[in-house]
Amino acid sequence: RSFARSVLGFLGFVFWGTAVAQMFGGVSVILMFKNYRYLFHEPYLSLPGWLALATALTLLPTGVLAVSISVKCSRNQQGTFMYLLLLLLCLEMSSAALARSYCVRTASQLESAISYLFHQHNWTCSQDPGNSAVDVIQRKLHCCGVHNYTDWLKASSLCHPTRVPESCCKEKHSLCRGDLGNVEQLSEEGCLKKLEDQLCFSMLYIFWSCTVLGILELLAAVSNGILMRCQPFHELRIL
Repeated sequence: RSFARSVLGFLGFVFWGTAVAQMFGGVSVILMFKNYRYLFHEPYLSLPGWLALATALTLLPTGVLAVSISVKCSRNQQGTFMYLLLLLLCLEMSSAALARSYCVRTASQLESAISYLFHQHNWTCSQDPGNSAVDVIQRKLHCCGVHNYTDWLKASSLCHPTRVPESCCKEKHSLCRGDLGNVEQLSEEGCLKKLEDQLCFSMLYIFWSCTVLGILELLAAVSNGILMRCQPFHELRIL
């Protein structure tokens, strides 16, 4: 019993720390799909992020109960703790499954979506190109073109065939105007790879954090179960 109490108390503090980690993962996924909403039109893609936020909020009282039970066993607290663990497992498994599925699904659709966006930019030689979606992506990710800057050269409809958008310029080159004669001033990587890396990192972060947290919660359930065995069955009607 003393070992189970110690484990439960330790896991209570761990739950508070993992709540912060879950909140970070959830917010990053939600903001990513919000910032690139012109590439991801399905609103449900941010669902793993909202589930991660719900998990983080539920972890806070769960950690409080774990620490409280480790100090002084309460039948009501033990029963409530088990219910919260069950709720958390449902939230985490749903979030992990969706994150893994969406990572594979959206990665396969991303290339066609971003290629179409760049193609539309080529045909739209607007007077204020710095505010277009393509320029926003290239500035945020420090990238140029779909795969690299040569993608701009393949577009026969480009307004200035000897130049690329100024959003391709590296920040340290303030005088860069997208001239292909100064390739060293342009971002080397394409936007597709950087977007795929950012997408999969956020989704896999949620997947693995939920998986590890689920294992810790099973350990907490076992520890709480050991403490509950010492209580007479008729005193556990809360279950």
